Amino acid sequence: MFNQRRRVTRKKIDIPTKYLLAGIMFFCVVAIFISLNFNISGGPLKTVAETVFGPMQRGLNNIGSYMVHQKDYFDSMEELKAENEALKKLNDELTIENSTLKLEHYELENLRELYELDNKYPSYEKTAARVIARDAGNWFYTFIIDKGSEDGIEVNMNVIAGRGLVGIVTSVGKHTATVTTIINDTSNVSGMMLSTSDSCIVRGNLQLMAKEQVISFDTLNDRNNTISVGEPVVTSNISDKYLQGILIGYVTSITVDANNLTKSGTITPVVDFEHLEEVLIILEKKEFD
Repeated sequence: MFNQRRRVTRKKIDIPTKYLLAGIMFFCVVAIFISLNFNISGGPLKTVAETVFGPMQRGLNNIGSYMVHQKDYFDSMEELKAENEALKKLNDELTIENSTLKLEHYELENLRELYELDNKYPSYEKTAARVIARDAGNWFYTFIIDKGSEDGIEVNMNVIAGRGLVGIVTSVGKHTATVTTIINDTSNVSGMMLSTSDSCIVRGNLQLMAKEQVISFDTLNDRNNTISVGEPVVTSNISDKYLQGILIGYVTSITVDANNLTKSGTITPVVDFEHLEEVLIILEKKEFD
């Protein structure tokens, strides 16, 4: 028989982690109990305690600090969200208030203009009306007001706004009326130069209004060559529909006609025909004896 060397194999001992952890905890509890009851401090137990519990304590402290920091962070975020919502609400309220103030200021300016215009022509009885509709386009060449025959409005009554003549009432219903303005292509107004009383015909011209914001005039008899740019033009005393002396606008250009006898040119109206909202209706008509 041959002598064989037996190989001795060692079995690996596997201890479950939960048991190992339970053992460590049991050891710690026993060490603490002994330390408290026998008043043992320092030495090996202290070293073991510092070695085992020191890192754990620092870790717990770090975790606690982190959790506190996170709580403060989320609390701050909630506060910021609440403040942001409050600021948004305040901004919306201020925006609405600002818009309301602007609208009130605009309406006040319109009413002030009408008041000043009313005082400019004190001899005429008037009533105010609001524009409720107009024809398509950028210019108020015809529009509808919110007063009619029930309010004493009649055809051929003069309409004013801003600083002077707007046009004339051309049709009337019970509670509404249509106004044709002096910039309409169909409009012809007998006008005169304020400084000389020389007469002319003021003609509506939508194409000129759209291009240069002016209307035209012609058949002006200016023999003394006294009329120049800037001359005020008012309604004439010989007009069959328009009351005398209502301001139409100012001369912006003037040329001699081909016949060398009369002159023509353009006038800038004193009324803003892009933004009409309220007007005054003169409650009397031109009458001839």
